[in-house]
Amino acid sequence: MKSVLSLLRTKSIYACRFYSTSSTRKRFYKNTNVLSSDGLYEITLDQRKLKTPNGNPFVVKSEPLAIAVATEWNNQKDIIVRSSMHLTALCNTSLDNPNHLSKPDMVNYLLNFLPTDTVLFQSQGEADLAEFQQNEWDPVIEWFNKRYETNLKKTLDISPPQLFETDRMNVSKYLLSNSTETLHGFIFAVDTLKSIILACATIDRFISVEKAVYLARLEEEYQLRHWGRVEWSHDLSQLELQARLAASVLFIHFNRAEHAKKEKLSL
Repeated sequence: MKSVLSLLRTKSIYACRFYSTSSTRKRFYKNTNVLSSDGLYEITLDQRKLKTPNGNPFVVKSEPLAIAVATEWNNQKDIIVRSSMHLTALCNTSLDNPNHLSKPDMVNYLLNFLPTDTVLFQSQGEADLAEFQQNEWDPVIEWFNKRYETNLKKTLDISPPQLFETDRMNVSKYLLSNSTETLHGFIFAVDTLKSIILACATIDRFISVEKAVYLARLEEEYQLRHWGRVEWSHDLSQLELQARLAASVLFIHFNRAEHAKKEKLSL
């Protein structure tokens, strides 16, 4: 039987892909709107209330998030392209929770990226690439260690980097302080970048979305410097990653803002 971590590894991206499927359909509505009731927000398409793929009410706690989702639907033209609606996909995944994930499940999945993080595996054989990685990745590793009180070190061969239990504990404590909704955003960001270090650096605004995607594709960027790029292919891939990451960052900050607002009101 597969462990929870193994299940998450194979299905976490599938969940969001299911909720942002590449299928299209003709636009069937003229107007979008946001309704508010008892501190919760719904989206309407003409007179129809939006529902999740599982038929649950599409209800969010953050007004800016609801407005952003309504904007995604309003920006669809004659054809609804679901694969372009990353905030809608994130909300659907959070509301339906198709893999029935608990908060510990999600935190354990994210922690599992630490010993396999992209930026911790650096080249030793190719001098130019090694220098390129060192200059671009090392400052982010240093920031992460200071921010989360960890002692992560890069490796220069195929052996995994050393990971202390205190590293896992400190990062786990931080992740558990987030809401379940927010953790769905973390998973979307980490799956996009294949790096919890780069995801946290972006979410905490140490680096921009564009920079994070550039760093996640650093080896590819290095190769492109030497062999050139196919603009329509490489640029589209880069823009898609940026769109996914930007959506996850917005989703996290919108949910955090609402959580902080409710905590302040309860004092």
